[in-house]
Amino acid sequence: MATHDSRSGDGFAPFFRRYAKSWVHAVAAAGMTAFGTLTIVHRGFAVLALASYVVPPIALYLWQLSSDGTGGERTGEQTGSDGTSERADAAATETRATDAETAPREQADTGVGLEADTETEIADRTATEGSAETPDGTATAATPDSAATTANSGGGDADASKADGTAAERATEPAPSRDWRLVDVPTETTLRDISVTETGAVYAVGGGGLVLAADPVDGTAGDGSDGDWSIVLEDGPAAAGEDLAGVDATAAGEAVWVAGDSGSVGRLESETGIHTDYTAPADITDNWVGVAVAGASGDETVLLINGSGAVLRGRYRDGDCSWAEPVTPGSGSSLSGIALADASVGYCCDTNDCVFETTDGGESFEQVGLGDASGTLENLATLGRGDCLVSADDGIVHRYGGSTWTPERVGEEAVCGIARHEAETIACDADGVIYERAATGWEQVDASAPEPLMAVSVSPGGDRAVAVGEDGTVVERR
Repeated sequence: MATHDSRSGDGFAPFFRRYAKSWVHAVAAAGMTAFGTLTIVHRGFAVLALASYVVPPIALYLWQLSSDGTGGERTGEQTGSDGTSERADAAATETRATDAETAPREQADTGVGLEADTETEIADRTATEGSAETPDGTATAATPDSAATTANSGGGDADASKADGTAAERATEPAPSRDWRLVDVPTETTLRDISVTETGAVYAVGGGGLVLAADPVDGTAGDGSDGDWSIVLEDGPAAAGEDLAGVDATAAGEAVWVAGDSGSVGRLESETGIHTDYTAPADITDNWVGVAVAGASGDETVLLINGSGAVLRGRYRDGDCSWAEPVTPGSGSSLSGIALADASVGYCCDTNDCVFETTDGGESFEQVGLGDASGTLENLATLGRGDCLVSADDGIVHRYGGSTWTPERVGEEAVCGIARHEAETIACDADGVIYERAATGWEQVDASAPEPLMAVSVSPGGDRAVAVGEDGTVVERR
């Protein structure tokens, strides 16, 4: 999983790319044209024409630098802490209106929110289209890996029968708890990525090479220590104190991979706590901005992404990891997110509005969108082929159904983190707000974090979800 990293968006060039899509740019261009026309009256209007186009972006950039220090992280509204509640209310109102209009179309396009369908409709759809076209993997969908396996297996009648059984099971399952709460952790370091494993254990990474872990919550600890957080690594896999930006786990959570600056890469065994340093894989010391892992422990596929638009593929077998030559899916724009549904199928996105799909475990990629997003792509989540949700810094989540993309308004701030399991999607934004999406659409949860959130993860069964962010902020649902 990759996560939002504000460093990749710093500088005037990314700011101006977003500014060029705004209404302010349109007004400035119109002003330049108007004053330019008046040069036939007096040449002095040429100065006004140039100023009307050049001054606005420079003024906006300098204003945002002084207001939040992000170097133009967003070109939209900047609101202080006293405006959080008003903006959250407005975002929630707009989200409900958008959901009312798009919910029927979404069920027709991708099958998200299948709880609202009847068992017969699920079975008919699965049998007609084939499980390869069912994005959320309703045939089995016990985990993201099993969902993707079913999605590529075919078999109409068998899939329809499985879908009937799955729908019946869902009808008896209680809705996920909405009780999110702040959690005390032993650090105030910014946490950049999070992974909740199949067992319910949690791993988070952040500044200075920090790796945090939380035990599974099974209710057996009489002293209330279930889910306690502890520091696993203080200064990274190479003990060099390099910032870590990505973390992901194998299918059963037995092994966890971390990656970050100066080529930092490491593998941790969850049971023993032993870690192995794989820093500078293939002699590459670039800053890794994300990592995705698939497969069982000991039979692992590892994909690393960097700011130069490259993907490095690793294969871990019986204690040895081999690395292939890196590939560049797009034009070389910085990659911002990557996720694997299984050892074959996955997606990555870059800051140039492009999304790429792999069906061979990262050996090659094909562009599947977007090209016309109004914001810069931040992160993504997937459950299988033809199923991808990509978040952007303008509060939009773009949903891929295998052939078309559909934008959905979630909030007003950058949606930095997004995660999925079979029946639910969770997102978090740069204002510390968490959103959940089920059959009824996007909803803002009651609890908000005091600091910006940068990543979120949910266990395959949905029992535990955790979001992390600046200053050691951790918000958890269980």
